[in-house]
Amino acid sequence: MAQRVTPPFRADHVGSLLRPRALLEARARRARNEISAQDLERHEDEAIRDVVKMQKDVGLCVATDGEFRREMWHTDFLAQFINVEVVPGKIKVRFTSAEGETEIEPPGTLITGKLGWPAGGIFVNHFKFLKSVVSDGISPKITIPSPSTMHFRGGRAAVDRATYPEMAAFYADLARVYSKEVRAFAQAGCRYLQIDEVNLAFLCDPRLRAEVRTTIGEDPDRLPHTYANLINASIASRTKDMVVCLHLCRGNAASNWLAQGGYDPVAEVLFNEIRVEGFFLEYDTPRAGSFEPLRFVPPGKIVVLGLITSKSGAMETKDALKRRIEGAARFCPLEQLALSPQCGFASGAPGNKISFEDEVRKLRLVVETAREVWG
Repeated sequence: MAQRVTPPFRADHVGSLLRPRALLEARARRARNEISAQDLERHEDEAIRDVVKMQKDVGLCVATDGEFRREMWHTDFLAQFINVEVVPGKIKVRFTSAEGETEIEPPGTLITGKLGWPAGGIFVNHFKFLKSVVSDGISPKITIPSPSTMHFRGGRAAVDRATYPEMAAFYADLARVYSKEVRAFAQAGCRYLQIDEVNLAFLCDPRLRAEVRTTIGEDPDRLPHTYANLINASIASRTKDMVVCLHLCRGNAASNWLAQGGYDPVAEVLFNEIRVEGFFLEYDTPRAGSFEPLRFVPPGKIVVLGLITSKSGAMETKDALKRRIEGAARFCPLEQLALSPQCGFASGAPGNKISFEDEVRKLRLVVETAREVWG
């Protein structure tokens, strides 16, 4: 079976990568106003060139900028829309790691007026630089948070009622400003866009489903349909040759996770209502449930199995990965499957508790395993 020549690739990855120490130090110096914004940008440029080379060297056909210009995977993007503020969220979550549990309220957004898109775009220049430093034969991929993130952690209470007395108008405006960013990506030459849609994964967790009902007053059964329509409207401006994929995970912060539960509650909506080409699905632990929901994947769509953990340096084996891929192929044809780590390695600038060397080994394992499985 041949490797794929268009994204998502048989060997792929979610996006964020460990920041080098020099970049973290430069960011800290910028926060203390010891260096200029231009100085920080030069550090970012150098680090991105290096990490793009690393991705090529391990054999990947895709390269991201590692999200090196961001502090967090989502807030850096969302806060740049006009009349959006980042505030404490209303949904309480319990982050869990090997060290124990910590209950926190991740940041959400507050919409204070009519939504607007900043002239020139938000991450468009990020993509332009990435595109300028990738080699021929490597597809540059940009990642952005899902528009659902503007709603999920605050609900109706986070949307200004004077501006948006009806939520339908809010969703329409949200799709409008997102579609402008998507169109700008397309005009800049972007042909591979990933939307990080964590909230559908959170709606697989019974505890978080209860939180959604009681805290933000939403129906957890209806909300996936709402978000599917929102995503579809947000990407309607893409060009025909732009591939869009969704990434779902159950939390990824300093090697912590926050949700659990199989994809069963959202599978039919996820795979059949959202008009994207592929899905990056977390499957590295039993927390993600079984492969059975993959039976709803229609022909032509690709599922990138996130079988390799990005939360620790413990190395998976090729044999174990191949057995897992065989298990998934019982519900979705092998030609519609691919392989990646379960999430990024650094959803926030500090990154997960894993070394750079282990990150490289895991990405190389993705490439080598994919070659042996798919040819």
